[in-house]
Amino acid sequence: MSAGDRLDRKRRSERKGRRAEWLAALALMLKGYRIAALRYRTPAGEIDLVVRKGDLIAFVEVKARRDLAAGVDAVSYPAQLRIAAAGELFISRQKDSARLSWRHDIVVVSPWRWPVHLEDAF
Repeated sequence: MSAGDRLDRKRRSERKGRRAEWLAALALMLKGYRIAALRYRTPAGEIDLVVRKGDLIAFVEVKARRDLAAGVDAVSYPAQLRIAAAGELFISRQKDSARLSWRHDIVVVSPWRWPVHLEDAF
């Protein structure tokens, strides 16, 4: 595979991921969540979506996969640790952190299906 082919594949993958994040954000907003951050980056790692509903913060990992099982399996244990560490940094920077509760969710976006939101997935 040439360098150009690898770059094209990477660009397609990036577009697919961004489209999945947009669809996940839309689905969550329709469920009453407010988007607090999109692609929240910290030295500890990146969180695809940070959403809020009242005093609940959900750190959401979005996966674009063919089916639900593949999406869940794609969130490895090291990725879970990075997301949790980044989430703790996010919470520590909130003025109302003492009253917040938080969890880690996964949204799996599959072709021709509505995104599946798994609450408290890890």
